[in-house]
Amino acid sequence: MAHALTTTELFLVAMAIIFLVPWLLWRLARLERVAPLVVVQIVTGVLLGPGVLGQAFPGYYQAVFTPAVIGALNGIAWWGVMLFVMLAGIELDLRQAWAQRRDTLVTAALALGAPLLLGAAVAAGMLAWPGWLGPHGARWQFVAGVGMACAVTALPILILLMEQLGILRSALGQRILRYASLDDLAIWGVLALILMDWQRIGRQAAFLLAFALASLAFRRLLRALPARDRWYALLVWLLACGWGADWSGLHYMVGAFLAGVVVDHDWFDQAARDRLRQNVLLLLMPVFFLSTGLRTGWEMGGLGVLLAAAALLAAAVAGKLAGTALAARLLGWPRGDGLLVGWLLQTKALIMIIFANVLLDKGIIASATFTALLLMAVASTLLTVPMAAPRLARHHAD
Repeated sequence: MAHALTTTELFLVAMAIIFLVPWLLWRLARLERVAPLVVVQIVTGVLLGPGVLGQAFPGYYQAVFTPAVIGALNGIAWWGVMLFVMLAGIELDLRQAWAQRRDTLVTAALALGAPLLLGAAVAAGMLAWPGWLGPHGARWQFVAGVGMACAVTALPILILLMEQLGILRSALGQRILRYASLDDLAIWGVLALILMDWQRIGRQAAFLLAFALASLAFRRLLRALPARDRWYALLVWLLACGWGADWSGLHYMVGAFLAGVVVDHDWFDQAARDRLRQNVLLLLMPVFFLSTGLRTGWEMGGLGVLLAAAALLAAAVAGKLAGTALAARLLGWPRGDGLLVGWLLQTKALIMIIFANVLLDKGIIASATFTALLLMAVASTLLTVPMAAPRLARHHAD
């Protein structure tokens, strides 16, 4: 009698696929010079989703990715992405941004505002056709959410790419981190505004008030704890903030970001933070990428989704480059720095995908819109190194 695979066995098969397939593609195709492994993992997650593998081999897809397996994968994905978003919040150095506030504020505002406006214009055009707006989304939420998705810069992936290019600890690298950090803060603020539920405003106000008071007490606690105990306290704090944000209707990822942003990054050793980020990327985030791929949909038809993704990509790239070029002119940067900074800030994978996941969870965007945003984020990130590297070489030559 043939042995029917148990849920545990199917889960282990799915995990093997998640870790093996993208790594093989990355190594065999020698893509490390073009993009970090995480970008290949995101693309692989889309390919393993219902829109590609599920259509080509529906029997195999349904046999492995059963509801029980998907549920187990989602639990790992939730925890992994909460850790990742919290670390992104900790990385924000608002004191340094304030010390260089004119340069930082002008550049961050233009680098965020220009692609936001162009992306919002594309989103408004998408609303002329049915199928893009989610079942619980208002038109203004859709326009603001898609516009902000075009403006996102993924700070953690930007750090990886600048490490690859050898500029992370340079003066240029630190400048770019300041711009991205301020934009990161604005992104989560806009997301919280989009998610405000006027029928649950009491809960949300109560959460924000409780969070403000609790964060003061938590900061005092962390300062008093020895270094070896701070990580355990931080994890409990993360879970409490995630639960409170989700209970209030904001979303657990908003809570995860808030949990990190109130923590001073110098309370934790930088090497330890880097190791944790790398371990989260290695051990947990590939599962999130797969669970993200499982949510892609092509209800509008493949051509419609691709056209929408292309329009969103054009808005994101043109807006970011226009914004940094204008900042360069206003602030008197050396020639060529505007385009270099603009291309480095194109990095969107991960944070944009997390952002879009929240919009999908809340029913603000439809699955087809999520797929178009996902494709835009991957393409934008893949452009970063090939377009920035030659400009960086000229920058060093000058």
